[in-house]
Amino acid sequence: MSKKLAAEFFGTFWLVFGGCGSAVLAAGFPQLGIGFAGVALAFGLTVLTMAYAVGGISGGHFNPAVSFGLAIAGRFSWKELVPYWVAQVVGGTAGAAVLYVIASGKPDFVAGGFASNGYGALSPGHYSMLAALVVEITLTAGFLLVILGATSKTAPAGFGPLAIGLALTLIHLISIPVTNTSVNPARSTAAALFAQTDALGQLWLFWVAPLAGGALGALIWKFLLEPQTAKRLEPEGF
Repeated sequence: MSKKLAAEFFGTFWLVFGGCGSAVLAAGFPQLGIGFAGVALAFGLTVLTMAYAVGGISGGHFNPAVSFGLAIAGRFSWKELVPYWVAQVVGGTAGAAVLYVIASGKPDFVAGGFASNGYGALSPGHYSMLAALVVEITLTAGFLLVILGATSKTAPAGFGPLAIGLALTLIHLISIPVTNTSVNPARSTAAALFAQTDALGQLWLFWVAPLAGGALGALIWKFLLEPQTAKRLEPEGF
């Protein structure tokens, strides 16, 4: 169990450090930085690379909503859910802390939003709370469908991380303007802790919506889509 939790810690560390780091350090630097598309790709690459690196140890969740959805789908043990959540939140927070130390080394550094998530005034496009709820639930549900399908026994072997990483890239391309993209409560918590905005006050939505979306995606897969030969218990890796 300790190796599984360590894998989840380092995987979530990498996701937050790499994904949020691309937004904080590179998105607008100098004037022609990597932009939204580059940040979206960075988040996808963090999951893809760590899923290949440690997915065989822990299943490569790196996200409380993913762990929750896999448990509902019967692909993950309920007794391991809370320990996974703790490892993911602590790992994400460690990633954000290292990023903060690096970013604050710039003379004119201001944390500002620090790649945190939000709605209303904290949404990049000033989208409403309802819009944020709907997009986070919908995209997390879709993410779980991709994960469950790409890691089922009927899927081509070895391609799970690639499909999952590309799905997360697509999710960010859609929703960065709406919420700055969460679909991951650990990622949202980590960034909110260092933001100089009301991100912590809005954090509830970025736990409730991804968990609801994860549950919805798992139920859709379990009752409508899952082939009978695809059932197996996670984590087994990819």
